[in-house]
Amino acid sequence: MKRIVLFLAGVAAGIGLVVLAAGSMGWPVTLPAARQDTATAGSKAEARHEAPGHIELADDQVRDAGITLAQASGGMLKRHFLAPGSLIPDADHIGRVSVRVLGTVTELRKRLGDSVAKGEIVAAIESREVADAKSGYLAALLTNDLQQTLYVRQKTLVESRTVSENEFLRTRLTANDAQIKLDGARQKLFALGLSESEIADLPNQPPESLRTQFLRAPISGRVSERRVDLGGLIGREGQESELYVIVNLDDIWVDLAVSPEDIGAVREGVSVKIRAIGTEDEAGADVIFVSPLLDRETRNARVIATLPNKEHRWKPGTFVTAEVPLAGAPSRVIVSKKALQTIKGTPTVFVRDADGFEARSVRTGREDDDDIEIVAGLAAGETIAVQNTFTLKAELEKDEAEHSHD
Repeated sequence: MKRIVLFLAGVAAGIGLVVLAAGSMGWPVTLPAARQDTATAGSKAEARHEAPGHIELADDQVRDAGITLAQASGGMLKRHFLAPGSLIPDADHIGRVSVRVLGTVTELRKRLGDSVAKGEIVAAIESREVADAKSGYLAALLTNDLQQTLYVRQKTLVESRTVSENEFLRTRLTANDAQIKLDGARQKLFALGLSESEIADLPNQPPESLRTQFLRAPISGRVSERRVDLGGLIGREGQESELYVIVNLDDIWVDLAVSPEDIGAVREGVSVKIRAIGTEDEAGADVIFVSPLLDRETRNARVIATLPNKEHRWKPGTFVTAEVPLAGAPSRVIVSKKALQTIKGTPTVFVRDADGFEARSVRTGREDDDDIEIVAGLAAGETIAVQNTFTLKAELEKDEAEHSHD
């Protein structure tokens, strides 16, 4: 019995020592399984933030670094090819002051570079043919007036049976013939270049002015050429028939030479960008003509585009280069070229996630001057860094260098 009591007392003392030891170490004591779970969670978070290809940046850090974001989306690439050419006057805005008779130049009212308005008198000539045509018209006018008066009088007399019907018919025939001759003389003056008002005023002009013909500008513009001198003979074979060439440069043409490989992509109505060689000048022009034929010598096709030139900034004769757009299939994902960085020889974009950026390798396709097609590695709608991506590349390379030293 005494032994049993001593045994129980020893057990109680042992339990007391255990409790005192536990109290000195802290209570409750963390179980090994719980410590293992906490360590696992911490290692996972650390692995996520320190994983290769990931950069941890908060929103304020992104803003301070000047990194701008954009969503990847689809669209059409602005692809083009270049075509050489030169500027020439618009053929619809070139006017020539010319004559149709033999004459002598008596007056030149415009000099090279002078501005003229449509219908303005720019020169005068003297011609025997003009005098004959005007005289013939005046004679036909008088004859017609007389015959028409006789016809009206005969018509009154035939109604009162004072003259016979046969006599009246002869009078009417003569009046009709006079009218036809007057119309012919008038048309001849029109063909010589006289206006309606000039013809109507002929009966009021002195006889010595009948040999004079005034020449008018067919269009508004500037005098680009003067081909005759005062007193010069004009209007016959072997002699100059043009006095002035007038050009309106409000619109000019761009004459392009397009290779056979590219001509199939050019369409009338498409807009092209024109740049002057050796300068920074550029402007837009619209294609109005695509030749169906190739030049026999150059094997190029001629393409004409019209270029607005209200300020006369563009000069004919200037050599230019045209950017002609190419049509193509739309792309599912297009990003700015500024968003791409080359890392270890692979095109890479930086995709925004919850706590930073993921450096993701992509495969590229077609491209234009500003954008590039992403064939694989990026989906439409994902947010990527666009501006200052070199900062992210530098940070990524810095992190990889630190990991390699560790």
